[in-house]
Amino acid sequence: MAMQRWIRFLIYTAAGAVGTACQYAVLIVLVQSGLATPVPASALGALVGAVVNYGLNYRITFKSQASHLKAASRFGLIAVAGILLNTGLMHVLTIQLSLNYLLAQLLSSAAVLMLTYSANTLWTFGSKQPQQTQQKNPACRDSRPND
Repeated sequence: MAMQRWIRFLIYTAAGAVGTACQYAVLIVLVQSGLATPVPASALGALVGAVVNYGLNYRITFKSQASHLKAASRFGLIAVAGILLNTGLMHVLTIQLSLNYLLAQLLSSAAVLMLTYSANTLWTFGSKQPQQTQQKNPACRDSRPND
């Protein structure tokens, strides 16, 4: 059981890497082109990354059977908390502590990963048991079809 949770965390991290790559691409393009400073560029990038992460986590990481209305609204609330944490950390690290914006983003991303993984595992996708256990016991599965 612990191994399955560890594997799910690794899959979550890999899916998150795709969303994070999107976030960093938006951040770097906006900052390097002079269109935005690091804090708003990071916030916009985090929003883009959250959209990418939802799809990957719904289908791949958690193999969710929950309705999209339920899962997306919960994921959205957690994503907003993650974006707020990311933006606050970016402000402190880049403006108050004068760190390089990419180093600041790396530190912020690590903090957001811990928050969002825990919250999405426990609440968004309702994954208290690993998926394989749920498949063995049909009574544990949500009877609604995928939306």
